Amino acid sequence: MKVPLLDLKEQNQSLRSEIDEAIKKILDSNGFILGSEVKAFEEELADYCGSKYAISCASGTDALLLALMAFDVSDGDEVITTPYSFFATVSSVTRLGAMPVFVDINPETYNLDVSQIEEKITERTKAIQPVHLYGQCAEMENLRKVSQKYGVPLVEDAAQAIGAEENGKRAGAMSEIGCFSFYPSKNLGGMGDGGFMTTDDEQLAKKLFALRVHGSEERYYHKYVGLNSRLDALQAAILRVKLPHLDSWSDKRKENADNYRKLFTDAGLTEQIILPFERESVRHIYNQFVVRVPESRDELRKFLTENEIGTDIYYPVSLHLQECFAYLGYKENAFPESERASRETLALPIYPELKLEQQEYVVEKIAEFFELE
Repeated sequence: MKVPLLDLKEQNQSLRSEIDEAIKKILDSNGFILGSEVKAFEEELADYCGSKYAISCASGTDALLLALMAFDVSDGDEVITTPYSFFATVSSVTRLGAMPVFVDINPETYNLDVSQIEEKITERTKAIQPVHLYGQCAEMENLRKVSQKYGVPLVEDAAQAIGAEENGKRAGAMSEIGCFSFYPSKNLGGMGDGGFMTTDDEQLAKKLFALRVHGSEERYYHKYVGLNSRLDALQAAILRVKLPHLDSWSDKRKENADNYRKLFTDAGLTEQIILPFERESVRHIYNQFVVRVPESRDELRKFLTENEIGTDIYYPVSLHLQECFAYLGYKENAFPESERASRETLALPIYPELKLEQQEYVVEKIAEFFELE
């Protein structure tokens, strides 16, 4: 049996006629950049996330960059964030000449360890940038307390967490700015790149709308030096077709996660395979189903690949050890939990169209691997 890590064919095919019609509408209108389709989509996104404003842009990476630009992050500033995330989390900081200040992760959730943040705040701290990794919110209530105590804004990296919640509040609605991605593998994925930002602050929204079009509030009049980072109307049209299905897709991912828990438990594998931890009072949307394999992670992955089971490692090198960030001066063991996660974690298939028999096959093969050891 073949079990890909992600299979978009069934999802896209089920919506094919609606997507074709949406694309045709844009082709007929010849309005390809921003315009009414993007504006309508932004209003729907704001409503979905529980925010007053949603500002679309060209990618999740640009969303992070624009958010920091909105706070005038520049040379000499510091941004507190995690070393265990996708590259853009930190590149958005360094591209502005600022310094990423890392805080190690909670080993259960893989998100920022909030207890370590206060000691890292200095007079140069311009923002705190938590990541809602794998679809589970960071401890936003506690982060908000730190943010308010020191007057430092929060920028949520919610690229993997659209629809995730903490205490009934959705990702992107618990900070000054939330940042999202429409990369095709996300729970709400486009057919190309795209992203957006959320905020409740009218002035921040106005600035973000300007920054994404070269810093211009009025055409040819530039208040800021911004970016060319606009969402294509074609992507907006496709994503508007998908948005009404998002919650049911995320619920199916959660159902698949629950199936894995039962299957691994019934197979007696919960010592060899450490299952994802869910915090209380959260909605985990399972953009990824990431397990820990304390022993033989790489060997297990090779075995699963040989049996046509897709996996991935998010992320094999902690960001503080990436070659391009060597100038920051970090050495091995600087952030032990992040480094341990990079050695032990493995993502298994979790997409909403995944069948129970495919999950059973995955667990069966993992059991077979440990029996062979």
